Amino acid sequence: MRKHKSEERMLTKAEMEIMSVLWDEAKPMTTHEIIAHYPEPKPAYSTIATFLKILTQKEFVCSKKQEGGGKTFLFEPLLTRDEYTARMMKEVKSTFFGNSLKSLLSFFVEQEELTAEEIDELKLLMIKAEERSRQ
Repeated sequence: MRKHKSEERMLTKAEMEIMSVLWDEAKPMTTHEIIAHYPEPKPAYSTIATFLKILTQKEFVCSKKQEGGGKTFLFEPLLTRDEYTARMMKEVKSTFFGNSLKSLLSFFVEQEELTAEEIDELKLLMIKAEERSRQ
């Protein structure tokens, strides 16, 4: 059974860990360099290589041969963390909240135990958003 296109474009937990390393480092990296960022016990080289192949097929990363590196490849993200976050939040809004931003925000406001300071910060954000929409 073929996965729905949006499911193909979501990151699994393991894929997200690799993408986080690439996003945090903000430079092309080899498989060994990526593995170096993992805590002990470090994952096997073949495991990370397999996930990098999947991420390449899903078009989250691209690879190029490292100059003078023989068979060594460098991997870099094809989208930013913010772009991925925006894509996923749109999917969540659409899937769970009928594409309603108000419903999504209401859910989090009701679920979280916000401090008075956090509520004030949210009010300020809403005022700024309203001012931008008037311009």
